[in-house]
Amino acid sequence: MAIKRPPFNDISKDLSEPMAPIEIDDLIDILGIDKNEETPLEPPSEKIKNTYDWYLDGHVALSNLYPPKTREEENEIVRKFLSGFEKLLDPKNNWTMLQILKTGLDYCVRCQTCSEACHVFIASGRQEIYRPTYRIEILRRIYKKYFTPEGKLLGSFVGADVELNWKTIYRLAELAHRCNLCRRCAQRCPVGIDNGYLAREIRVLLSQELGISPVEILEKGSRLQLSVGSSTGLSPMALRDYLEFIEEDTYEKTGIKIKFPINKKGADILLLHNAGEFVSWHENPAAFAILFDAAGISWTISDEPVGYDNINYGLWNDDIEAARVVLRQAKIGKDLGVKRIVIGECGHSTKAFCVIGDRILTGDLASSEISRESCLPLFWEIYKSGAIKFDPSKNNFPVTLHDPCNIVRNMGIVMPQRNILNTIAPRWREMHPNGVYNYCCGGGSGFAIMQGLNFPQWRNKVSSRMKLNQILNAFKDELNPNIPKYVCAPCSNCKGTIRDIFAHYNCKDKFNLTYGGLVELMVNAMVDLKKPYITWDEY
Repeated sequence: MAIKRPPFNDISKDLSEPMAPIEIDDLIDILGIDKNEETPLEPPSEKIKNTYDWYLDGHVALSNLYPPKTREEENEIVRKFLSGFEKLLDPKNNWTMLQILKTGLDYCVRCQTCSEACHVFIASGRQEIYRPTYRIEILRRIYKKYFTPEGKLLGSFVGADVELNWKTIYRLAELAHRCNLCRRCAQRCPVGIDNGYLAREIRVLLSQELGISPVEILEKGSRLQLSVGSSTGLSPMALRDYLEFIEEDTYEKTGIKIKFPINKKGADILLLHNAGEFVSWHENPAAFAILFDAAGISWTISDEPVGYDNINYGLWNDDIEAARVVLRQAKIGKDLGVKRIVIGECGHSTKAFCVIGDRILTGDLASSEISRESCLPLFWEIYKSGAIKFDPSKNNFPVTLHDPCNIVRNMGIVMPQRNILNTIAPRWREMHPNGVYNYCCGGGSGFAIMQGLNFPQWRNKVSSRMKLNQILNAFKDELNPNIPKYVCAPCSNCKGTIRDIFAHYNCKDKFNLTYGGLVELMVNAMVDLKKPYITWDEY
């Protein structure tokens, strides 16, 4: 194992090799997977080498980030970066988050407690560039050099030694996309510095001032959602076709007739799904329909653009895009006259709508007028009501629980899902660590949907590595492929990541691992359901 320790000011230099190339031998071991049998790390292709700046770690996350062609172009990039940084430091422009930013820039004691909390840093074999403090130290040195009197006067004597050019900015953009924004580092910091948030501030600066953002998040994410209706490209007409198919497919498989109530005025609940569920995991919205109908809940979904896709990728990169989506979703609920808006099994959208929304939604859109809720406490309410009878023996297979960062660590919704599993899944067990201390799936902050160039390799090998090791350790006494095992992941983004790492490491064949949401487990345990809802061959 070799730890690479590139100097901070290498980030601005012409290089012939990556600052910290990753090798399989650097990475932590995964239970039950021999490194010698693991697919090797492929070097960047000639296209990547000839087209992009790949000198951070040999991987490229931002597939639309091309080097400037002229000196004038480069000067404009630097000017916009400095202008955006100045706005972040201005109380009038950034009054909500300035204190957090300044605390991070001025008071870090470099104790590295945060590093030992970071799954990316640990999984990489403790490579320096993945420390939560590394990217922030570069930002801090830029701050000192260009925005403080002592930095302008004394330069490297006070650590103001990172030159700002296009290479610095592009590599800093890549560094900001080696962080899942899970904020486990902030949880551990003894002086309250939030390096996860600071990584997001770098992303916001780059997105809002320079248009630098992963194409999957901004162009094919938020903007496609606002123009077409969904980040998946799913139009209202296509949505209705999908819903009709799901209704027919559910009846064929279960014998239960469901009907998605569309635009029902005055319903108790407007349910907002991640549209990826309609496309990739339609058994999830079908399970919601079965459960809600059986519980006698008055609910509806909307076919208005943005109203049927709860995603809000602005949470990760762009405050303006985040606000546009939140406002649209809240207005749809208001127009339908619902009492509350419930977010389906999607972590980032739950936080965006229920937490960040509090900074945006006021007046008749405030939470005091229309409640905004996660579906997880509602599931526990349904169970406790006694409206549905459950038979836990129907879920008599090993189950473990993944805690989505945004719902659990960042919102504190810890117990409802556990209360349910304690009653409907007799063989469930915790991962370690768990709850607010659990590790990110590795797909958080947009990584799950970023499929361009060779970034998926980095995600599968590095950022998701800790999660796979956690899962396998949870089932360490039952890894035999003859025993089917279920990873309960109540988040669409997390399911996408788990799907990819299971495929990458052939976990279905090796260990008989599958995954799904919590609502599917609840429906599978319903006494009145005559056929199993979870059928292992489909996963």
